[in-house]
Amino acid sequence: MTGTRKHTALPKAQILIEALPWLTRHHGRTVVIKFGGNAMVDEDLKAAFAQDVVFLRHAGLRPVVVHGGGPQISRALDRHGIVSEFKAGLRVTTEDAMDVVRMVLAGQVQRELVGLLNRHGPLAVGLTGEDAHTLTATKHQPEIDGELVDIGRVGEITEIDTGAIEALLADGRIPVVSSIARSQDDHHVYNVNADTAAAALAAALGAETLMVLTDVEGLYEDWPNSDEVISRLTASQLEKLLPELSSGMVPKMEGCLHAVRNGVTTARVIDGRVQHSILLEIFTDEGIGTMVVPDEQGES
Repeated sequence: MTGTRKHTALPKAQILIEALPWLTRHHGRTVVIKFGGNAMVDEDLKAAFAQDVVFLRHAGLRPVVVHGGGPQISRALDRHGIVSEFKAGLRVTTEDAMDVVRMVLAGQVQRELVGLLNRHGPLAVGLTGEDAHTLTATKHQPEIDGELVDIGRVGEITEIDTGAIEALLADGRIPVVSSIARSQDDHHVYNVNADTAAAALAAALGAETLMVLTDVEGLYEDWPNSDEVISRLTASQLEKLLPELSSGMVPKMEGCLHAVRNGVTTARVIDGRVQHSILLEIFTDEGIGTMVVPDEQGES
């Protein structure tokens, strides 16, 4: 009997030991995770995501979760009879639509995520960028064909106050942040792209890592001709690729670029359709997805 027990336990021990150098390296470091894509709608993936984040917290890291909620917002707008319109890859957000966006993000998506995390203990605390001036924004007007276009209450982050998040982290909590910002110039709020918000927060918090969950394996080398994923690239290499990327990938990769150019050690785009992709990325040699690193000295 003991022989069999020893035999089944050994691989588990080896897996744990393989994680040791990574545990040592990441201990006490802040990790910002952008939760999105399929992982937000599939029940099993959602549960696995919550387990991963709680595991990181118990392994001595300081996870911060940032989320949007595109599909959930579209469904709610439909129910309210509001048409979803996109310009330059961003949702046109009227005053009426903004009320729905806020309700869905803060009242539904965030609550569900906080609930999943808190099955494992009194850990998660939800907030939006409005709380304690965490995110402040002004109106974002994208340029389409050389003209600035009004897309309503879509914000561009101008200021970040990490005080509330830092206090929660110091208290051992897991902050879950909805990507809504207070307005710098009126008494309303703004809808902010969640990839952009996660990257800006990662930089402001001096995070070790920004992780962005997507519905693809990473950044493809030569899509659609090849499905080879680029596993590692520098900020400058990424900057050269940006004009060729698909519109959905642009805010994610721009976010990664912003993060590593502003003090974050690595930014990674990982496949949220793979269960426990976060743990695989942080605690194994292989890693999955695409990792962006700062330029080495002398490289521009």
